[in-house]
Amino acid sequence: MEFSTDQPPEKLKRHTLAILVDNSPGVLARVTTLISGRGFNIDSLSVAETMDPEVSVITLIITGNPRIISQIIKQLRKLINVIRVTDLSGTDYVERQLIMVRVKAESDGARAEITRLCDIFRAKIIDVSLKSYTLEITGGMDKIKAALNLLKSFGVEEQVSTGLTAMARSHPAAPPDGAARGRRLDPKNADG
Repeated sequence: MEFSTDQPPEKLKRHTLAILVDNSPGVLARVTTLISGRGFNIDSLSVAETMDPEVSVITLIITGNPRIISQIIKQLRKLINVIRVTDLSGTDYVERQLIMVRVKAESDGARAEITRLCDIFRAKIIDVSLKSYTLEITGGMDKIKAALNLLKSFGVEEQVSTGLTAMARSHPAAPPDGAARGRRLDPKNADG
């Protein structure tokens, strides 16, 4: 009888990473190159300034096993312009995405039904033409998928979306952005 020492493969899991970085040219390219260089696809990407104009937050969604994601996080933390990396997966956080979708609305009945769906999903009609409505839908991925599934019956002509943004509901252990920045740059606290 043979015994296998192989461990079962780890399950792939979606990870939401919030990466606080210096707001300077080339930082986004270095972060994305590090991830794609390890054979990972970025499922969603969003970047914006924080309250401090010298600091930006990159929100990345990647899928992988926890061990490999942990290695990627360690490598990200070594990049010179990275201030802090937080894996929000498994924590209490909120996420939102904005999608714009143009659907056919050629009859009065279709227009009325699309308007009802907008009320249900708290979507906004942001543009109207003789044959279509353009909607703005904001929310979590499940809400957006549900809305799109219902809108398909009318005929989706085009859709575009932002990347997912995410934020911890509370983060009492994390210092304010400036404190994290000061810790990182202070040679006495090089481990921070």
